[in-house]
Amino acid sequence: MDTRPLTKDDFDRIVRVIDAWWGGPSTALAHPMFHYELGQLSRVVVDEGELVGFLFGFVATAHVAPVPESPAVGARLGYVHLVGIHPDYRRRGVGKLLYDAFERDCRATGCVGLKAITTMGDEGSIRFHLALGWSVREVADYAGPGRARLLFHKRLTAS
Repeated sequence: MDTRPLTKDDFDRIVRVIDAWWGGPSTALAHPMFHYELGQLSRVVVDEGELVGFLFGFVATAHVAPVPESPAVGARLGYVHLVGIHPDYRRRGVGKLLYDAFERDCRATGCVGLKAITTMGDEGSIRFHLALGWSVREVADYAGPGRARLLFHKRLTAS
């Protein structure tokens, strides 16, 4: 399996398969800005020419510190927006390949941390991020009144 930057053909394939991979209507999450405007760090994993995983991520600047451990306002963060793994390739290291490549690319751009969020009860995401050394914290009202989210963070140290 190989990881590489996202192409337009990859994006088009993702839009066609995301609902099947995620088990429901999810196409709106694969907004084209994650290819055209924010896609410099987005990645895919290919196995024998077949797309088997993707990560939409980008560099953001911390604007608000939602919790005390958050990076300082103005800090550069790698933000993971959306990850998808072909159902036949789950638990085979595809997610780790994507996250390792994204982390390496974020370090190269001067990011001091990585960030992702998920909804309450997403146990698979929680276990995955914790296994990769991320911390997790519930943040009340993160997505608006009564809409708590789990905030994942990984501090990046100079390599």
